Amino acid sequence: MFYTLSKIFWMIAQPINLIGLLILLAILAAVAGLRRIGLFLSISAFLVLATGAWTSTGALLLHPLEDHFSRPNPAPEQVAGIIVLGGGFEGAVNLARGGYELNASGDRYVEAAILARRYPQARIVVTGGTGTLVLEGEGDGATAPRLLIALGVEPERLVLENDSRNTYENAQFTKALVNLKADETWLIVTSAFHMPRSIGLFRKAGFDVMPWPADYRTSGTENFGPAQDNVADSLQNLSIAIREWTGLLAYRMTGRIDSILPHNTAPDAH
Repeated sequence: MFYTLSKIFWMIAQPINLIGLLILLAILAAVAGLRRIGLFLSISAFLVLATGAWTSTGALLLHPLEDHFSRPNPAPEQVAGIIVLGGGFEGAVNLARGGYELNASGDRYVEAAILARRYPQARIVVTGGTGTLVLEGEGDGATAPRLLIALGVEPERLVLENDSRNTYENAQFTKALVNLKADETWLIVTSAFHMPRSIGLFRKAGFDVMPWPADYRTSGTENFGPAQDNVADSLQNLSIAIREWTGLLAYRMTGRIDSILPHNTAPDAH
């Protein structure tokens, strides 16, 4: 139920969809002769568009998420495993055409391949099934082997989890899949903006992982004012920020994480 409700909520709350819904309601209000309501809805749609497309609001909302965790410095000398969260592939395209088409979060797999070479004894865990209600696609756990093996990762090092639909299930299913030992160091690779939610969920599952953020969407130097990016990216930044902050709040309210922003003290490296 939580999964379904979260997907339905996001379909409505995503800025582009919200703008379209407000415009549709404004048209219906105008047809019904409710001019003031129609005007209010039209102004609301414009404000959402203006805030998302023409200001730096989205980037500023992403800053505390992207800056909260950094890569360990120095990097650990030994790593038992590298967990890559799904979300980096074009699932619908890959299901239809095969291959391994990457999306904007594909940096996760670039970093995973680099880390696989850096830590040749580490297991590579790819966790992520199909996390959509409407679109049919191939889960990252099914696509990733084609890419990682092509990049030189030995197939026997791969551990694939292809059933999870969201980050909560990523944490739960991965913990159940690997034979975790107390003295092991594990890295988790995901987008920097998604790292706080991921760390919180994995810690709650009893899996203390070390963050290795990738896929930054901001420079970290944006100031309040006009957007310092193109319109499409600015809107996408706002969409991502709303989704992540809403997800953190929802998971905290339902007890799935212990705090909205988990403490950023890294576990000891072995």
